Amino acid sequence: METFLIKALQLILSLSILVLVHEFGHFLFARIFKVRVEKFYLFFDAGFALFRYKPKNSYTEYGIGWLPLGGYCKISGMIDESMDKEQMAQPPQPYEFRSKSAGKRLLIMVGGVLFNFLLALFIYSMILFTWGDKYLPLENMKMGMDYSETFQNIGFRDGDILLKADEQKLDRFGPDALRAVIEANNATVLRNGVETVIPIPDDMMQRILRDKQGFASVRIPMIIENMQNENSPAALAGLQPGDTIVSIDGMDTPTYYDVREQLQDKKSREITVGVNRRGSLQSFSFTTDTAGNMGVFVVANPTAIYPTVTVNYGFFESFPAGIRLGVNTLKGYISDMKYVFTKEGASSIGGFGAIGSLFPPVWNWQSFWMTTAFLSIILAFMNILPIPALDGGHVMFLLYEVITRRKPSDKFMEYAQIAGMVVLFGLLIYANGNDLFRFIFK
Repeated sequence: METFLIKALQLILSLSILVLVHEFGHFLFARIFKVRVEKFYLFFDAGFALFRYKPKNSYTEYGIGWLPLGGYCKISGMIDESMDKEQMAQPPQPYEFRSKSAGKRLLIMVGGVLFNFLLALFIYSMILFTWGDKYLPLENMKMGMDYSETFQNIGFRDGDILLKADEQKLDRFGPDALRAVIEANNATVLRNGVETVIPIPDDMMQRILRDKQGFASVRIPMIIENMQNENSPAALAGLQPGDTIVSIDGMDTPTYYDVREQLQDKKSREITVGVNRRGSLQSFSFTTDTAGNMGVFVVANPTAIYPTVTVNYGFFESFPAGIRLGVNTLKGYISDMKYVFTKEGASSIGGFGAIGSLFPPVWNWQSFWMTTAFLSIILAFMNILPIPALDGGHVMFLLYEVITRRKPSDKFMEYAQIAGMVVLFGLLIYANGNDLFRFIFK
């Protein structure tokens, strides 16, 4: 329950920041061009609002709605989700959106997307300035990786060290490395000291999405970092932080996953654990609990075992580096979008549950800001899609007006807005339905 609350709080805070920045982009350009903004809300206020405030001598009401599905910036003289037909039936006023030139209206509509993208670049820059760019080079993973069954079926083996995708040298493990392998004709790995070439099928991404087993995980020994329960079976038997578990009942367990596999069939049973303690091999016997666990302890993560590389940036250096990181993230996301239109990709679409799972189970500011920057990229891209009811739909009609010098009728815009909202609500139901289905049948 605690983990759920931490993730939920991170999700709410992150989305609140992104929504406010997005709506402020519309608000700022509207005010620059002297267009009235009637309402500026975080979340939707269908029926009632949790908070509302209208400053004296201001046309704008500020507030917080109760429906956490986004935000709302109601601009005078514009057909939006409010469907304010009464206002649109009145003669156009100089302060209204519809009275401004197509160019000004276009800037007002792209303001939200622009601000979300700029926010992502700024966050990435500040992350690099504050924490630097720390990563674990693939060549430093001396035990290689454990690969999913999907990748083992095409020739990968546990312990392989990734070297290249076609002729591109792979430097670090992550989404870029996975993307490079999937899109390559061949991948080269180091296997038992020998370079081995593995052909990559054209439908590799579809196989990953279908099997839902992922790519690989870093192969590490099970080194105890600290004991969280001094009364656990392992602690009472004498295991200590820094011990490396190397065998279970005489079976070698060189990796963390080997230990977990050996314990699966040893629930409430006495076991003998072989431990490497500062170069000395020792044995400890004790009884596991009903789940087959030795006790509650933290296992050292890969970055504590293998040498990492950290690239530090000064304040001014961080901005070009942050821009590169943001642009590369956007390119990668756009590249992955083509798989959404496959059967396997459609089934992998997720809603708020999937988004919340991106956040770590413990509060970590670096991870929080990295995820927020990534979501800001996604929000910017999704909003610029040419779907009526989204910013991209309005941009599409404005570009039509600029090119043809003809403005779509208000009636057409009303129907388009309704159609777009139906599509969006359908996608929202489908995505969150996928989350629910995965939760029930996981």
